[in-house]
Amino acid sequence: MLSGIILEYEKGGFLRTKSIDLLDLTPECVNELVEEIRQSEPLVTKAQADQVKQLVIRLQKKQTQQDHHRFCFSKELKAHILPLTNVAFDKSGSRFITGSYDRTCRVWDTASGTELHVLEGHRNVVYAIAFNNPYGNKIATGSFDKTCKLWCAETGKCFHTYRGHMGEIVCLAFNPQSTLVATSSMDTTAKLWDVESGEEVATLTGHTAEVLSLCFNTVGSQLVTGSFDHTVAIWDVASGRRVHTLIGHMGEISNTQFNWDCSLIVTGSMDKTCKVWETVSGKCVATLTGHKEEVLDVCFDLSGQLIATASADGTARVFSTATHQCLATLEGHDGDISKICFSPQGTRVLTASSDKTARLWDAHSGVCLQVLEGHTDEIFSCVFNYEGDTIITGSKDNTCRIWY
Repeated sequence: MLSGIILEYEKGGFLRTKSIDLLDLTPECVNELVEEIRQSEPLVTKAQADQVKQLVIRLQKKQTQQDHHRFCFSKELKAHILPLTNVAFDKSGSRFITGSYDRTCRVWDTASGTELHVLEGHRNVVYAIAFNNPYGNKIATGSFDKTCKLWCAETGKCFHTYRGHMGEIVCLAFNPQSTLVATSSMDTTAKLWDVESGEEVATLTGHTAEVLSLCFNTVGSQLVTGSFDHTVAIWDVASGRRVHTLIGHMGEISNTQFNWDCSLIVTGSMDKTCKVWETVSGKCVATLTGHKEEVLDVCFDLSGQLIATASADGTARVFSTATHQCLATLEGHDGDISKICFSPQGTRVLTASSDKTARLWDAHSGVCLQVLEGHTDEIFSCVFNYEGDTIITGSKDNTCRIWY
């Protein structure tokens, strides 16, 4: 993560994780912070203190990098004969994957645009796709054939086919440790699957309508699911038990996400609002209003200080997580905005629209910095690589475009 360190350690035979947030540090604080980490964290010995200091400085530099990059169109890939469904990067950004109605997932080399593998075997649309970042050695695909498949990213070989859902799989995610895959389905459930054994670990039941979004927290201890039943559920991953049901939205949930330190959850809904919830209590701490139509996507920046919302009203908004104030309204698209994301540094916002363009905005002023043009149909997917210097857009025109 760009905004913190996660320490992994073993205690009582269990692998545990602890996150330390590194934002808002002045250079003078770094030595004090490293000393504080060392005092409060027996895992960090004196010998490792210098290593931690270098890490803090590197992360700080990353965080404060001035982002004047202008993206240029690099290449167009006629990725599939039938429409694309999703695109996803590995952590380094050197490879990306595309899912399609043609029942395949394809693995691509970003720099050359060459196809590395075709992952074949699903009997219907491949809709949900992901790399097991940060490792990038496995790929999961979820399909309308009601199965999820796990693949070797290096060879394209299928390791496991996860069977058990009674409806189309529409969303999936690896946990941060890459030991579990979570899937959500039109059958009103989410499931957890073991990466090693290929077995089902848990079925998360309780929603009364399709489950269309899910997200692990940063340490993998909790999962949040958003449903068309207007509710959001927080689940304890280890036991598969529901911890909280977040009730308050008056419409279907379009997306849901944890912030970096796992303390908050943001949800977007067809009721035209976005809500911020406290993870521990399950209480709604804010309702973010202003959109005139459905909120189709929502996300935190990596630091968790900003929230971006995308709407069918053709605008996007940036809110302060702390004050819940709208900081900027991003106006200029001529159609629904279905996807929104921050650059890793948090200084830019990227949006994808049905007006056939993607746009890059200044996150703080709301000024449109660039229009990425060239697609001939609706753009439904836009992603940054981890460095923030490459963008991929996916469109209903059956192509994806690489922008450097």
